Amino acid sequence: MYDWLFFDLDGTLTDPAEGITNSVVHALKAMGAEVPSYETLCTFIGPPLNDSFHNIAGIPTEQLPEAIAKYRGYFSTKGIFENKVYPGIADMLERLQKAGKKLVVATSKPEDFSVRIIEHFGLTRFFENVCGSCMDETRTKKGEVIEYALERNAIADKSRVLMIGDRKHDVIGAHENSLPCCGVLYGYGPRAELEEAGADIIAADLPELEKICLK
Repeated sequence: MYDWLFFDLDGTLTDPAEGITNSVVHALKAMGAEVPSYETLCTFIGPPLNDSFHNIAGIPTEQLPEAIAKYRGYFSTKGIFENKVYPGIADMLERLQKAGKKLVVATSKPEDFSVRIIEHFGLTRFFENVCGSCMDETRTKKGEVIEYALERNAIADKSRVLMIGDRKHDVIGAHENSLPCCGVLYGYGPRAELEEAGADIIAADLPELEKICLK
């Protein structure tokens, strides 16, 4: 059914919790803002940083550029590799590739950081390309990233594309581009969030996700 598989990065291919939460804590302390619980910090995983710093941490709009700069100051040197690939991901990607599937990373994380992460973990060989947001905070919405990925890969037949991610933003962004979305439960979005967003399929684990991708 699917020739192209678009994968979210954080919470789908890798578990970035340590690096992202440490970067958020660094930024909030630098801004003199209150540091929330670890559970709340983990909700930063997935959405665009502007949205999270404003909606979750209460950073005023005019201070968002400074907060993001503080975040990236830590993330670019330390947090980026405080990360780990989920067990079994590389083996699954290899099998999907051998089955003739074309794989793309579509993430709201800045493209420069995303490329470095994929290269660091030796996953580059599996992907046609890595599509992410821009460092100037443009193309941060998931729908914009997916649109960019479709254009970059010259995909005309959207019926052959499946978006895969762990948060509602993946579902919403896919639907904005008339794509189906498979939500995964091993990441950071609970089933209720994915179902409420309208996920077309939900995979509990990697074996189930692989079966869906190979249908």
